[in-house]
Amino acid sequence: MWEKEMKIPKILKISKIPKSLVSLLILTPLFLGLILFGLWLNRPVAGEVPTSASQIVYERARVTAVLADDAAPDYENAEGRRVGSQELELRILTGVHKNQVMSLTNHMSALFNVDLEKGDSIIVRILTDDDGVYYASLFNHNRGIVLGMFVLLFFVLLVLLGGKKGLRALFGLLFTLTSIWFLLIPGLIRGLPAIPMTVGIVAVTAAGALILLNGCSVKTLCAVAGCVVGVLAAGGIAAAVGAFASLSGFNMPEAENLLLYGADKGLTIRGLLVCGVLISSLGAVMDVALGIASSVWELRLQNSSLRADELFRSGMHIGRDAMGTMANTLILAFAGASLNMLILVQTYEIPFLQLVNTDFICMEIIQSIAGAMGILLTVPIVAFISARLMAGKKPVSFI
Repeated sequence: MWEKEMKIPKILKISKIPKSLVSLLILTPLFLGLILFGLWLNRPVAGEVPTSASQIVYERARVTAVLADDAAPDYENAEGRRVGSQELELRILTGVHKNQVMSLTNHMSALFNVDLEKGDSIIVRILTDDDGVYYASLFNHNRGIVLGMFVLLFFVLLVLLGGKKGLRALFGLLFTLTSIWFLLIPGLIRGLPAIPMTVGIVAVTAAGALILLNGCSVKTLCAVAGCVVGVLAAGGIAAAVGAFASLSGFNMPEAENLLLYGADKGLTIRGLLVCGVLISSLGAVMDVALGIASSVWELRLQNSSLRADELFRSGMHIGRDAMGTMANTLILAFAGASLNMLILVQTYEIPFLQLVNTDFICMEIIQSIAGAMGILLTVPIVAFISARLMAGKKPVSFI
């Protein structure tokens, strides 16, 4: 049974076609289809009223002078941060009011503390009254350049250290982010079925990112198949536990705002908890799936006489080493993202019975554990598929 060779259509066995051409032939219609789907999802809707947030005007400005400053360090309540107010003169750098000089009052507290000096770059809101009078209100530091340089540094390091693989990984990352922002989120807002929509985006994203990284090969096929099954397992577990624990998207802290501002557009809240698990577990599951598929492929290249059962056992041994670290990745991601909340839990000495029945804590536990269980189930799935397809004297290949 293990040694039975799989039958692959002849079109997938053409060895004279370059890998890059095969990848291009597969990815081109995929990208075109996604672009058309994205244009349809993001199309203007007749009669749709713009939100109040979309009508607020933000512009870049620069502080030209500090006219007055009564702020002083507060070591008792603000850990030495300056608290007080500043009178600022600034010049607008963008928009219809470009080069105009305005003044504003900057109130600084322990939490909202934008301490400014002459020459600082800031972001301001331009507020216009009904009679046409406008004025500036301080929003925050202008962090765009710093964040842009930080992201660019990551891209450069990824390409320099990863070479062609790093460049492909960069394209895969951009593809993933684009799919989530321009396809998944607009689709959910438009009222498309949440879980099927997310499953479809996860499958397409995994396939596209892995094909961009490794091209079209049996290794990619095994990784994509295992990735999709592992993510589905994580989502299914989260849905089952959420149903038994009476948890859904309505328990999320953002549910009220989503109901107020998204319901009119068709957004449904109920399935968003499972959708979040599917998305959050995708990266770790992709990592494990590709790692096992690559390892089994390398074993097959080094020893062509290995049987399917031997490759499966080797894949499982390799996967067990990855299980602990990848499971820790999701759990530690929860701990890091919720660190302030965990500190507050101990500071307030919240009783354990209250803690484990708090909506936020329960949802975070479900998301983390369901994602970790998805990783655990991915290991045997990918090991089995890889062993089944790669064993034999002539390993199955697309090219």
